[in-house]
Amino acid sequence: MKFSRLTDRIAGKGSAAWDIHFRALERRRRGDDVIVLSVGDPDFDTPAPITEAAIASLRAGDTHYAEIAGDAELRALIAERHRERTSQVVDAEQVVVLAGAQCGLFAVAQCLLEPGDEVIVPEPMYVTYEAVVGATGATIVNVPMRPEKHFHVDPADIAAAVTPRTRAILLNSPHNPTGAGLSPAELEAIADICRRHDLWLISDEVYGSLVFERPHASPCALPGMAERTVTIDSLSKSHAMTGWRVGWVVGPVPLARHIGNLALCMLYGCPAFVQVAAKTALDAELPELEAMRQAYRRRRDAACTHLARIDGLACHRPEGGMFLMVDVRGTGLSGEAFAEVLLDGFGVSVLAGEAFGPSAAGHVRLSLAVDEAELVRACARIAACAEHVQRQRAVAAVESR
Repeated sequence: MKFSRLTDRIAGKGSAAWDIHFRALERRRRGDDVIVLSVGDPDFDTPAPITEAAIASLRAGDTHYAEIAGDAELRALIAERHRERTSQVVDAEQVVVLAGAQCGLFAVAQCLLEPGDEVIVPEPMYVTYEAVVGATGATIVNVPMRPEKHFHVDPADIAAAVTPRTRAILLNSPHNPTGAGLSPAELEAIADICRRHDLWLISDEVYGSLVFERPHASPCALPGMAERTVTIDSLSKSHAMTGWRVGWVVGPVPLARHIGNLALCMLYGCPAFVQVAAKTALDAELPELEAMRQAYRRRRDAACTHLARIDGLACHRPEGGMFLMVDVRGTGLSGEAFAEVLLDGFGVSVLAGEAFGPSAAGHVRLSLAVDEAELVRACARIAACAEHVQRQRAVAAVESR
């Protein structure tokens, strides 16, 4: 039996990147002592008021169809949060609630891109971007984010990548996998490219609440950008709600209407009780949110301190998010090879930088979504792995003489 060509476009390196993670989970299910640092699933519980709101909603009978584009009150709360974070004035009509930021990104791509279009995406990039863009028939054009610049994109590289087929630029800040955050000056330079070439700017800001030093910067409020910027966000990371699958898109009214039409034939709305929980998440006083952000910051600092002592390794200190990129090229191994040795011999799973793009070759991505003690234990194993690899390398060098 035959399948559509779509099945080829949504497969590839992005889907294969998770193989080592699934292998780690299988080993842990068998009882092995494996520390899983290969996924960004917060180890915190969803704050109790959010969960209680969902339970009360279910008991009240909120198990029927909900508004397709999202509960009106929830969309108004999202619009208010968006205004507070970005300074862009929007209203509920510009918001569509979807089943997580991933679903939002897919819907945006379907409504903006055509076969033959090009989308400029700095790399390394999140592993699902390839399939999301590929599903539309459009093509990703990567520009490098170089390790020597701590994975900050050079707007000149983006400008050089623009062609007559370019339809959009896709940005993610704070960035997964590197933790780099775009500065206001960098965003202004990229916005200027969008204005000059009449391009869409798709801004994935799911880690915008998890910044550690400077405030999060968003491009949507810059001059001339409101009509061409689409902001994607969710509660998954900021509120430890990955399993709830609630996110949203904020953009121009015509785009919001198109996405609503797509939601009508794809999702038929998000569950009502989940949207009630989301309203509580956005409206209640939740001290847990700042506590989580500070915990991620302490974990970042602890991991960087421990790994900085290890010969052959170097850290790129993340400005936000819940991931840490570690340069392992000093061990003589690729990121893929180091990740395999680390899991097989030392019981820690990480993702190889090569899975995110060639600029991350020779790196591995660690998640900060485990408690500090467990993270420190993992760092000790990473140190042991690096020392083991370098001893083997030294022995091989002697034997080859």
